[in-house]
This record gives sequence, structure tokens and C-alpha cells, in this order.
Amino acid sequence: MKNLNPEQQAAVKQVERPLLVLAGAGSGKTRVITEKIAYLVRQGLPARHIAALTFTNKAAREMQSRVSKLLHGSQGRGLRVSTFHSLGLDILRKEHKALGYKAAITLFDEYDKTTVLKSLLTQQAGDYDSKQIEQFAAKIGQWKNAFVTPEQAIVAVISPLDAQVAQIYADYTRCLHAYNAVDFDDLILMPVLLFQSHADVLAKWQNRIRYLLVDEYQDTNLTQYQLVKLLVGTLAKFTVVGDDDQSIYAWRGAQPENLAQLQHDFPRLEVIKLEQNYRSTGRILKVANHLIANNPHVFEKRLWSQLEHGEPLKVLAHRNEEVEAAQIVSEIMHSKLINNSRYQDYAILYRGNHQSRLFEQSLRERNVPYFISGGTSFFSYTEVKDVLSYLRLLANHDDDAAFLRIVNTPRREIGATTLEKLGEYARERQVSLFAACGEMGLSTRLAEAPRQRLQQFQDWILKRAAQLHSATNKIERINELLEQIGYSHYLREDSNSRESAERRMKNVQDLLGWLERLIERNTADGEGFSLTDLVAKVMLLDVLERNREDDVNDEVSLMTLHAAKGLEFPHVFLIGVEEKILPHQNSIDGDSIEEERRLAYVGITRAQRTCTLSYCLQRKQRGTYEDCEPSRFLDELPEEDLQWAARKPLSDEVKQQNKRSFFAQMNNLLSKVS
Repeated sequence: MKNLNPEQQAAVKQVERPLLVLAGAGSGKTRVITEKIAYLVRQGLPARHIAALTFTNKAAREMQSRVSKLLHGSQGRGLRVSTFHSLGLDILRKEHKALGYKAAITLFDEYDKTTVLKSLLTQQAGDYDSKQIEQFAAKIGQWKNAFVTPEQAIVAVISPLDAQVAQIYADYTRCLHAYNAVDFDDLILMPVLLFQSHADVLAKWQNRIRYLLVDEYQDTNLTQYQLVKLLVGTLAKFTVVGDDDQSIYAWRGAQPENLAQLQHDFPRLEVIKLEQNYRSTGRILKVANHLIANNPHVFEKRLWSQLEHGEPLKVLAHRNEEVEAAQIVSEIMHSKLINNSRYQDYAILYRGNHQSRLFEQSLRERNVPYFISGGTSFFSYTEVKDVLSYLRLLANHDDDAAFLRIVNTPRREIGATTLEKLGEYARERQVSLFAACGEMGLSTRLAEAPRQRLQQFQDWILKRAAQLHSATNKIERINELLEQIGYSHYLREDSNSRESAERRMKNVQDLLGWLERLIERNTADGEGFSLTDLVAKVMLLDVLERNREDDVNDEVSLMTLHAAKGLEFPHVFLIGVEEKILPHQNSIDGDSIEEERRLAYVGITRAQRTCTLSYCLQRKQRGTYEDCEPSRFLDELPEEDLQWAARKPLSDEVKQQNKRSFFAQMNNLLSKVS
């Protein structure tokens, strides 16, 4: 630990008391966590009794890689470094009997969740619209993240709409249990409920995890906080690392107040601040400190650096968004030339994904390579997942997730009630949903008509599977299958417009063309390529594509401010720094500017050497150009550290709104902590 600064060393060595490490941007927090894991092992705590939790698979992989370089041989055996949700899934799978689940628990994605909600709403109200489904799904997710069960939601309703959503929440929860499935939010909620009701199970996991480390603690929601409290118990052997100035996920339920709550729940808590930044120049940090000082704080800290003072931050004004995109690309090309740098040294950061389009166009026109981080994977498109789910079920009849996705896609009059009863029967019999469709005992649970529909679906899948397994031209057979189920007609009915339906059908054709090339490549040696082989290859490539963001190529990075958190670049361009964009209009309307200010702070502190802020004087809205106002955040930056190309002052109205927002948030923060 000789290369750690005094505060980092203190954080590593403090193991007797619960610890909160307030780690500013670029202060080496990941290094503290990994060094502490190694320190705990060297002090005699077996690695199998240590768990480190974070929020993304990428962060977990990086942490695991760093730890493996510090521990040798069998020292690291059994160490858990994972996301919160991965730990939750592990708990559920190991404790499925206590939950009344079968062993093979299915994880529902957002599409699966929406499909169940559509069916339930149709049963309850006879109809639904897509906006209503989105609202119901979001509200149920909010309840789960706020540690509200269906029973509590029903009791606490304050409006007829809340009552309807609460009832759907209860029905949805019952359906998931019948399907032997959980959704993403259940991966935290259900372990907490399990631990609260089964003291023996909790004791087992507390004995298994004797020291807990949590990264990005400011991003925890209320349910995640409950999970942490239960796991650490009265011994409180834990270290949490976080930064309230980088809490930017309130829309996902994150509560930076959880940092302050620790002092209330754990009176022996020690707080150590990491304020030395190893990433950015002094000037960038000075600007960032000035900006974030406009937010109320329970914990005060101020970043500093031993690096050079650095260049002033540029502030560029552009006539409109087309000029902004062209000028920023020119700036990147010029900077690359004079600094002899690489394209991968540059990042363009923005508030919303829609802002990337003109920059993509301008980069392509100049032949500048770029990569959009967080873009939609081809395998994530609904229609692609539908077709692949058919192939998965044809290859493996016990794939419950694939069965649930396609059994009523397109619609076969197999509703939520039928599937709920099928799920209950399958769970009791300990068989797959597909196998249960053909069992005679199912007739004791279902009326003849729905049982017949399930039987017909099973027979059809078995027949199609036999044809596909033996077919020499598998793509032709898959096309026949899609024609038989009327999938293109289904897409036309399910899409908002004809253009959308055509685009989705093109994705299906692209998938089939890609599958055909995959088969050709893998049968070049003359050996056969089975349907099972094809599905396995596709699922592997799906994983590889989802990991594409880990590849490092010489490309300019384009990403949202949310996606940029945790990253760093020598040169950063923060675009669209305007009222209604940053801060966003919703935050202005909701008087919640503080998180938007934290977003801007995150953007500035991604920069190592230079940071450029950009805004437009006009933007096109509904076909006509409208005047724009530069962001209030620009007015909060130290004038002597900025290099302006032009300046348009903030209006008095925005300045007054800023003051009201600050005092309102300060009162709110104090009331939550007290």
C-alpha cells in the first residue's frame, strides 16, 4: 500500500468500525476497494467470506481483474465480486424452496414484464394503450425500489388510478410466482423479504458474507439499502464508497440520502474523505468545485490535484445545432492534429440520446471513426428476441423463458389466467411449462378450450422442431414458420406506424440473412450444423455484442452523461449546455435542478486535460428555429477559468428560479436527515 495516499491507507486499514468513504471523482476509489479486499485476506479473513458489490457488470469485471493481481494462488478462491442484482439472483436460486419456487427461476426482461401487464390490463379493463402500460410498469418498479409490497401499495392508495395500479401489481406478482419467474427489481426486493421472514436463511448468508464492500453507494435505492443493512447485521463489518455529488439516478430510485442515513443507523460509523484527484488538471477541478458548491451538502468536500493547472475551459456558442455538430468535429480534428493524439482520446457528451444524430452525420462526412456507447444492441430489438425465442424453444423444450415469450406471440387466445394456472401446475409437478401442456392432469385445472389451445401449441412446436432438426435448408423452414404464424401481419398490428412495422420486419430479415451466413460458415468443413448448435452460437454472439463497449478502438466516443459516469478522457466536449436541455425541462418544471447540476459536474470531471462546453443560440423545434438560452450552470462557473467565444447572459427569471430552488432543496435535505 506504499503508493496510497494517507486517506486511502486509512480507508484500507479501518476494519473494526463501519466505514463510509466519501470518494470524489478521480480519487482512486476502485483502488481503495481492491486494496482493502487484499488487506482483509492478508489479515486472515478467507476470500470466500468477502463480497464486493457494484452496479454494472463492467465495473465488477474491472474490480475482479484488479483484485486478481493483488492476490496469488488460492488466496482469492471464493471471493464474490458482483452486481447487486447478480447477488440477488444467486440468493433466490439457492433459497428457492423457502420462496416456494422451482429451482430453474426465469428472469423476465422489460418486454416480458410488459407482455404480462398487457394481458392483465386486458382482463381487468378490456383494453389498454401503450402509454398506460409504460406508466403501470414504471410505477410497479418504483414501488419495488422503494420497498413497497403489493399489500402495502393497496393499503396506501390515494386515488382511483393508484388503486388500479396496486391491484395490477398484486396480480402481476401472483403471475410471476406462477410462472416461476422474477423481474429485475425482484432481484433485490425478494431477498430482503426472504431475510425478514426467515431468520435462519439470513443467518446463513451473514455467516457467508462476513465483510461487505459496496461501490457507488450513492446510487443505492431504499430496497438496496435494506439488503445491505440485513447482510451486515449488528456486527456492521462493511465499507461503502460513494460520492453524493455524483448521484444522478434519482429516476431509477437512487437516494443519495442513504449516505447520511448511515450515520443515523450506525452510530459508530467512521467517515473518510478522498479529495485528491488523480485525473484532471487543477483548473478543471476548480471549475467543477465552483459548480457543485451551488448544491446543498451534508458532507462537504473539495477536490484538489497535484497535476498542472491546465488550460481554461472553452465555452463555444453556435448559431444552431447543425453548426454546433460541424464545429465540434472540426475542433476534434484540429486538436488531434496539433496534439498528435488519437480519436479515442475524445468524447462528446450530451444529456439525451437524440442529440447524437447530427454529430454522427458530421463525423461520417469527415470520415472520423466513432462509437456510440449505450446504443441498442441488435439482439435487444423485440422482433429479434421473438424469433430467437422461437428457435430457443424449438431447440430446448424446457426453456420456460422462451415459452412464455412466444406462447401468445402472435396472439393465440392464451391469456394470463391460463398461463398462471399452467405455471402453478408445472411448479407442483416439477416439470417445464411446455411439458405441462401435454399432461392429462392439466384438465383438472383448466377448462377444455384453453387446455386444447395449449395442447395444439405444444403439438405444433414438436412438429416444427422435428422438421427443423432434419432440414437441410433451415432458413427456409424458419421463413415458413414465420409465415404460418402470420408474424409480419402481427408486426403491422403491433406497430405505431407502417414505417415502424417495415423497419421491424427488415430487422427480422437481417437476422435471417445473418443466421444463413452463420450456418454457411460453420458447415464449410462438410459437417452438419444442428439447430442446437445454431442457437448456442447465437446466444454466445449475443453476449459478445453486449460486451462490445469493452473493446478499445481508435474512435471518438459519443455517449450520454449518465453513460459517461466512471469513465475518463483526455479531451471532453459537453454539448447542448442550454436551459431546457441541461438542465432538462422536466427538472426545471419539477424544481429539481440539483441532479442536473450533478450531471454537469460528472461531465466536467470526466476530462483529464481539456474540457469544452458548447451551446446554441437557436434550435429547430417543430420545423422552425427558436431562441435558446445558455444554461444557468455556465453562470455558476468561475469567470477567470473560462475562455468564451461569445456570451449571452442569463435572464433575471432564471437567476431567481435558481435561488428559490437552492433554498427549497436545502430545507428538503435537512428535513430528510433530521
